[in-house]
Amino acid sequence: MPTLIVTDNTTDWPSELPEVEVVDAWSYLTGDRFAGLRNVRLFNLCKSYRYQSAGYYVSLLAEARAHRPLPSITTIQDMKSPAMVRLLGEDLDDRIQKDLHPLQSETFTLSVYFGRNLAKRYDTLSRYLFDAFRAPMLRAQFKKVDDRWQLRSVAAIGAREVPDPHWPFVVEAAREFFAGRRGSIRRRAASRYDLAILRNPQEAEPPSDEKAIQRFTRAAEAVGLAVEVIGPDDYGRIAEFDALFIRETTAPNHHTYRFARRAAGEGLVVIDDPESIVRCSNKVYLAELLSHHNIPAPKTLVAHEENVDEVLDRIGLPCVLKQPDSSFSRGVIKVETPEALRDELARFWKESDLVVAQEYLPTTFDWRIGILDGQPLFACKYYMARKHWQIIKRDASGKSSYGKFETLPVELAPRKAVRLATRAAELIGDGLYGVDVKQSGDQFTVIEVNDNPNIEAGVEDAILRDELYRRLADVFLRRIERRKAGYGGGNSRP
Repeated sequence: MPTLIVTDNTTDWPSELPEVEVVDAWSYLTGDRFAGLRNVRLFNLCKSYRYQSAGYYVSLLAEARAHRPLPSITTIQDMKSPAMVRLLGEDLDDRIQKDLHPLQSETFTLSVYFGRNLAKRYDTLSRYLFDAFRAPMLRAQFKKVDDRWQLRSVAAIGAREVPDPHWPFVVEAAREFFAGRRGSIRRRAASRYDLAILRNPQEAEPPSDEKAIQRFTRAAEAVGLAVEVIGPDDYGRIAEFDALFIRETTAPNHHTYRFARRAAGEGLVVIDDPESIVRCSNKVYLAELLSHHNIPAPKTLVAHEENVDEVLDRIGLPCVLKQPDSSFSRGVIKVETPEALRDELARFWKESDLVVAQEYLPTTFDWRIGILDGQPLFACKYYMARKHWQIIKRDASGKSSYGKFETLPVELAPRKAVRLATRAAELIGDGLYGVDVKQSGDQFTVIEVNDNPNIEAGVEDAILRDELYRRLADVFLRRIERRKAGYGGGNSRP
């Protein structure tokens, strides 16, 4: 893979590196040779990334040419956003406090060169900052507030801004980085494209078990996708890949959303995309969406402090209360008395100003229809846990028990359920969804649309087996090829 260092002037980079070409920004922007290069790693060391400056256009055109720029336009925007700097600083808080605690000053500036600092004791913090803000050279400003250090700003360092005494260290750091001996870039076997699977080994109830991941990996490799399983600490590596498959429970205020957002911003094909995560994660949004598009659903009311009596009149008892961001049956309860309704609503309102109140529809099972790329993928019956009204029952210690399941060919599932699930999923996007549908006689209602649905070996793949994973791999491959050809790769619908 060719490597380019782009500076305002080639003399700004004082040393030659093996297999690395130094080029000035204007030549890169206007030269036909660079426009025609493929599979390029580009390190943008221009002095300014100001909007519509030469440095800004270097990263912008690099993305248009399917090169891999550091920093990307997304990173440039993140560094300009105080809110994003603050958010990512919170993620690094433990490391910041540990490394900066000995300092007696009230402010501190840290220069990061290819993930390293001249002072070895700051190497780990430097690597974390580099992973969060993928720019070759960074300057991070910290300030002590109430005896705690805060990350206040992050800015890229242009080649012209490196002090002369630092250059020997910078060149050596770059040499090691390009050689793959430091930093986050790791060598993988040659393949058509690279796909990352995000998993968290600490997650108690992941959406896919290890066997399912292995089956998907085999299917992906069979179509030319090199697969690597990554974890929460690999945020800075997103730009290395062509696609991201999230197999960890998602939430907007969570690293999974930041992974999805960064991947989308870097031009990767990503499932789940950030829009789907936001839309599916909020039950208030889903209730309004289904109602607006006349999708059959249980009687639903968005409850707030002014309409408790309306919940009783319109929904009745028993009813189901849902926190907007509930998942895996957590934050979902059934209430049977007016007193319980008021008490539980008051408890929920401490977390959210709005709560979903929904009529209780007792059934022995829920349909789960898997939808991929607008097409049904699998159909399961999830039965209620023994002596419980949900498919998952948790005791006081948090231990879970599940109801049994039954997987059917999609063709044998009720057509109404499949059509209804497909319609509901299309309102969210064109990714991978699990639509929960209740059946009462020949009537079907959508309970919710889930991004990041469970796909476990022997459960959702019980009918299609390896074919299920091949279909997933084919969708990724098709979308990657479309993006590489400049046609886009599938987007969530508004």
